[in-house]
Amino acid sequence: MKCLITGGAGFIGSTVVRHLLERGHDVTVLDNFSTGYEANLEPYSEARLVRGDIRDAEAVSGAVAGNEAVFHLAASVGNKKSIDEPVYDASHNVLGTINVLEAMRAHDVGNIVYSSSAGIFGEPQYQPVDEKHPVEPDSPYGATKLCGEKLVLSYMKLYGIKAACLRYFNVYGENQRFDAYGNVIPIFAARIARGENINIFGDGEQTRDFIDVADVAAANVAAAENPDAGGTFNIGTGTEITINRLVEILRGVTGEDFEAVYGPPRPGDVRHCTADSTRLHNVLKISPSTDVAGNLERYYAWMVRDPISIENVLSVGTS
Repeated sequence: MKCLITGGAGFIGSTVVRHLLERGHDVTVLDNFSTGYEANLEPYSEARLVRGDIRDAEAVSGAVAGNEAVFHLAASVGNKKSIDEPVYDASHNVLGTINVLEAMRAHDVGNIVYSSSAGIFGEPQYQPVDEKHPVEPDSPYGATKLCGEKLVLSYMKLYGIKAACLRYFNVYGENQRFDAYGNVIPIFAARIARGENINIFGDGEQTRDFIDVADVAAANVAAAENPDAGGTFNIGTGTEITINRLVEILRGVTGEDFEAVYGPPRPGDVRHCTADSTRLHNVLKISPSTDVAGNLERYYAWMVRDPISIENVLSVGTS
């Protein structure tokens, strides 16, 4: 299958590239390298690279042409970033998604896997969160990802495009580098590597469902390959841990005796969110790893060997 991965130089996208190539697919990557890294693609010389921005309709059209499936991962990511820069967030997550869908329609490409987010749910009304849970996003990021979902599903209804929307919970793993707007794990890891204490917003008893990036990539590939895999999927393990427990695990993994400094809760952050992963298991046939300690041990070992991560840790503040 000929596949285009938007955002394929990013943390999740480059892992999807690896999984697709391992299964014998033909891969093209579209990325503007605003957050992705060329180093992520260096092991995959057989993948073609198109430098371009999803906000550029002409560039998107050229990249989509000739493919059979699109994995749409390029996005502006993070609740806090979307609050700080809502127009930037919407230009990527809404207008960029429209450009991808219009290019697919123009070039008769009938298969899309869209990277959505658990941020569409807002503060959950019940746990675990299934695909039918009401959607009430608490941030512009959640709202724009929900808009992207609705656009993708509307094109499925209007034009017969096969579409799967994957709602990622808290993804972590190799190739995830420090970003002040990003996931808690690389932020904590960066501070620990600098010999600093870590900041926790709230009392630390908030819970998250952490899923390894390899399982997320496997879900992407399964969603594209399975002709019956349409609609929405919650991509999590179904297991929750508190941030305080995450800190304990990181102390054991790193061997460092850092302190946790507690502050007020952060606007836009939910208190609890755990996936009901029934459809992930039953339709996509993915049984994600729940070995957070083992996965974090591999991640931290990778991070302290990665030249880019080390440079980021040394040159960027981690507040």
